[in-house]
Amino acid sequence: MHLKLDGESFVPSFMDMALDEARVAQARGEVPVGCVVVREGVVIARTGNRTVTDHDPTAHAELLALRAAAAAIGSERLTDCDLYVTLEPCAMCAGAMSFARIRRLYYGAADPKGGAVDNGVRFFSAPTCHHRPEVYGGVSESEASVLLKDFFVARR
Repeated sequence: MHLKLDGESFVPSFMDMALDEARVAQARGEVPVGCVVVREGVVIARTGNRTVTDHDPTAHAELLALRAAAAAIGSERLTDCDLYVTLEPCAMCAGAMSFARIRRLYYGAADPKGGAVDNGVRFFSAPTCHHRPEVYGGVSESEASVLLKDFFVARR
């Protein structure tokens, strides 16, 4: 299920936290992507990209947040958790969310080149996908897009 949300009060506050994490990542020289995992209205994990910092191509914000959330609750199954991320997840991160059984995914900016939810391979629509979270794209999209565009303009 793919829906766009307009102004539900609980969505912007968690996405604002993800945007803050993206800004922290950007200050470290990382692509500005931030992620927050929420369980029963409480943030249990929040982080930003660390691929450069950790010298790890898998250190995407989503994977780091999923790991931290699983450790926080003591289970690899995050069935009652929602994930907020500033950029449409790639195939690797979408796969991890499926394996973790994330309940809902909220993302900011669409990623026509590397996204795998509403663009590219559309991971959750594949017949081999065992778990499909509810997906809400375009949450705080303009703020997330500006962060990414400004980052890449500055690097060119």
